[in-house]
Amino acid sequence: MNATTTQTRHITLDALRGFAVMGILWMNITTFGFPEMAYISPIVGTLGSPSDIASWTFSFIFFDGKMRAIFSLLFGASMILVIERATATEQSPAKVHFSRMLWLAIFGLCHFYLLWWGDILFLYAISGCFVYLLRNWSSEKLIKGGVLAYIISAVLLTIGMATMFYLQSEAAKPTASEEILNEWAVMIDEFGISAENLAKETAIYQGSFSQLVIDKLTNQVLTPFKNLFIGPLETIPLMMIGMGLYKSGFLLGHADPKTYHRIGIWGTLIGGLMFAAMAWLAANGDFDFILMMNVTQAWSTLPRLLMAAGYVALFILLIQHFSNRPLLRRIAAVGRVAFSNYLGTSVVMAFLFYGWGLGLYGTVGRAQMILLVLSAWATMMLWSQPWLMRYRYGPLEWLWRSLARRERQVMAISKK
Repeated sequence: MNATTTQTRHITLDALRGFAVMGILWMNITTFGFPEMAYISPIVGTLGSPSDIASWTFSFIFFDGKMRAIFSLLFGASMILVIERATATEQSPAKVHFSRMLWLAIFGLCHFYLLWWGDILFLYAISGCFVYLLRNWSSEKLIKGGVLAYIISAVLLTIGMATMFYLQSEAAKPTASEEILNEWAVMIDEFGISAENLAKETAIYQGSFSQLVIDKLTNQVLTPFKNLFIGPLETIPLMMIGMGLYKSGFLLGHADPKTYHRIGIWGTLIGGLMFAAMAWLAANGDFDFILMMNVTQAWSTLPRLLMAAGYVALFILLIQHFSNRPLLRRIAAVGRVAFSNYLGTSVVMAFLFYGWGLGLYGTVGRAQMILLVLSAWATMMLWSQPWLMRYRYGPLEWLWRSLARRERQVMAISKK
């Protein structure tokens, strides 16, 4: 492989990762500034103003789940890349991989208990341990197997979530039994959308750092592990697809441009129209919470994969066309230090919104949050490239690599 191909390969993967980590913040910021269930519905935690609903609708159609899906695809691709490099340097791929996953899990748990309930690192680490077993599958088998597993999971999730409608219907009947009413009350309480529960959640995040940590260690101590019952059903198939797309050369930009155009246009168009239809259905149903749970957590799963694939294809075309432009280079730099940017934004957003920081929790509207996201994007692009001109790794990438290899890694780039 010549130098130009190697360079293009790294720019493609890094820039894709940069787009993904920046896009993830667009959705995650809501979960820093509002109660958890505000992610599901625009009328939870806010007044449901036209700007709130418009912001939620735009985010749901264009961002919700798509960037996380791309990040999952790239995580699978990166696993194969790490395995290849370990093999090339005569290291044990298993030792390198599982050491990385162990420390990623530790980072994830620290992230959850000390900063933010929406951590995905622990889920990725555990899912990555299982996906490693499939590393020798062919690209075709990984892609087909991943897509099939994803579809099956989506169908099962949709069937399971549909039971909420039945319970809602039965509880609304005048003749509803006490058992049904109790089941309904328990489910609503678990969602935490009552005024009392929302007030309690707000008080916790507007309180001190110690209050937040104590709540995590008492009321949410098992949450990261409970998330492993559902989370891997989407994450593992996406990682498999990402592994296959890397092996096939698709994620490296090696496919025919017509293929990228076709997938980019049709995946984004069809998926986007389906998301727009679901957004209309949600608004027409007055954002009923059971409807919103089904729309955001189940019905959107399949079109999400279409849009994620479409976005990846369009991003690759964009990267190939603008690979030498300064802005694209900065986005690629953001992707090279994606781990530092992901956790760094959690620190910054927690400081902005939580009581131990500036305490903006519950006071910033959804539309205004977009300005914070754009500011964070600018910050990522401003610091990432200059840092990488002096250092080999981002600060947290360096720490992760040093811990996983049990050896302090060389950080600074030597000057000739």
